[in-house]
Amino acid sequence: MGGGMGDDTGRSPIADCPLPIARPCVALDPGAVSLNLPEVPLPSLPPVPRCSLPPSALLLALLACAGEPHAPLDELSGDPARFTWQVPANIAPPPVPAGNPMSFAKVELGRRLFYDPRLSGNGAFACSSCHRQDLAFTDAKNISVGSTGEAHTRNAQGLANAGYQGTLGWAGPNTHSLESQALIPMFGDAPIELGLKGQEAALVARLGAEPIYQSLFPKSFPSEPGPISVANVTRAIAAFQRTFISFNAPIDRFRRGDANAISAAAKRGEQLFGLHRCVACHEGLLLTAAAHIGPSNVPIDAGFANTGLYNVGGTGAYPTHNSGLFEATRDPGDMGRMKIPSLRNVAITFPYMHDGSVG
Repeated sequence: MGGGMGDDTGRSPIADCPLPIARPCVALDPGAVSLNLPEVPLPSLPPVPRCSLPPSALLLALLACAGEPHAPLDELSGDPARFTWQVPANIAPPPVPAGNPMSFAKVELGRRLFYDPRLSGNGAFACSSCHRQDLAFTDAKNISVGSTGEAHTRNAQGLANAGYQGTLGWAGPNTHSLESQALIPMFGDAPIELGLKGQEAALVARLGAEPIYQSLFPKSFPSEPGPISVANVTRAIAAFQRTFISFNAPIDRFRRGDANAISAAAKRGEQLFGLHRCVACHEGLLLTAAAHIGPSNVPIDAGFANTGLYNVGGTGAYPTHNSGLFEATRDPGDMGRMKIPSLRNVAITFPYMHDGSVG
């Protein structure tokens, strides 16, 4: 994260703000500063935040869409066969579980749920409260704060290309899907995030009372007699998150053959990045060993590393209750090992490290 990776203006050549807009499906022009957002918001749903990067750094976002970019809300297709991905030709779309196929209606439902404060126990928080689109879905805090004001031990990770990740969370070796991960902030209590534990029935009732959800849930899950459920909330949010695709930063265009996409300083930085083995952890197109495009035989364990950030008692230990994989495995070799974050959007995902202790 040193200056060698920046261009001559100080901007990062790997900043690529992903802008997941389900309807209409639009690509953001590099000089644009606003988006054509859906025109039918929920009555109490705040507008979807626009990416607030300066125009010179606002880059083309490659978005998933389902071939119906201008369909009215009541005409959104729930048919997975009509869904298509828009990704570069050399990149496969993220894997999709057989039990949660993508559809245009489901992505739109997930988008609304992601920004809806009804998904918190006190009605004051949403997924987007900790995963802000204008900050590449981070929160710019050293440590995040939940809906009740409880301070967490770690900060919110960015969500760009989350669908490619083999495991979710800073130190969660057993959370392998976006669907299962969504349950943690919703119902977890150590720490409290959205604070919905014990409120499952109330949540379903709140969502079921909203006319737009009365339409979108059945359209997204047409084979289910009672489609408004906690399980389908997580499935819809996961489908939306899989559209957070970010592959058009200047470094991507450079690697696709545009010699002028990055500056001479950035080209030197790329050489140093490889020379000093930064790529050992921040590898490939995803710039992290914790995510892969296409099938991979790389063990999940390879996506975690100890950066030597702490040395409590001179033993290499990390602070209690924030000791990485060790908390789950109790293996001394896992002390301090945290998931390796991607360097995409690194210019706007500060502060760095799991507890914001750098930057």
